Amino acid sequence: MSRTIVFGDIHGALKALKQLINKANITTDDTLIFLGDYVDGWSDSAQLVSFLIELQKTHTCVFIRGNHDELCYTWLTEDTYNPDWMIHGGQATIDSYKKLSKEEIDTHLHFYKHLTDYYTDDHNRLFLHAGFTNINGPNKEFFSKLFYWDRTLWETALALDPKLEKTALNYPKRLLLFDEIYIGHTPVTRINQTVPVQAACVWNIDTGAAFKGPMTAIDIDTKEFWQSDPAYQLYPDEKGRN
Repeated sequence: MSRTIVFGDIHGALKALKQLINKANITTDDTLIFLGDYVDGWSDSAQLVSFLIELQKTHTCVFIRGNHDELCYTWLTEDTYNPDWMIHGGQATIDSYKKLSKEEIDTHLHFYKHLTDYYTDDHNRLFLHAGFTNINGPNKEFFSKLFYWDRTLWETALALDPKLEKTALNYPKRLLLFDEIYIGHTPVTRINQTVPVQAACVWNIDTGAAFKGPMTAIDIDTKEFWQSDPAYQLYPDEKGRN
């Protein structure tokens, strides 16, 4: 039976991703949706992207663009970067790319260029890295960078009074557009959680693999989820983004 499995932020933790693929018994019948942030943090960033490029040859994959992926693409194409990138895992990514040939890097550039900002399925579910702000939906968003930088969607869902009726005039309009929204970007470790968190219709699957948490994958129909070992334990000689 085919499943749709969503993967949270990876941040170069290829060992964690391989664990999840094994734990979830992923097969070629499954559709795999990756919510972005493939790089920055652990030392396997470039190798992780190579792995994903190969994975899509045998599996149905949807690759969402994360803010860290855009930062890496900018560095690769313009040979420049925001100094803050170094603070947030960029150096590990730069180091990992030293191991790749020009041909391999060209393949990666094609991968980054063709990442999608968001994806919707036939069941009125939305998948994106961070959020959107237009109350008419992501297809009406004026600023595409919000798809992988916005935090207000998650903050709104998290702060919403559970008792507020959807018919209320002050119910957030963005949260009425989709039955479910799947995001990463803001680790749930910030609210002292290490498992997927649902707030209103929003499911946050970023369980902090870039820091001290595990990486997570979830079956969006059954809500069964799987987690890797905490990524920092898989890379004991590295700091990640800690």
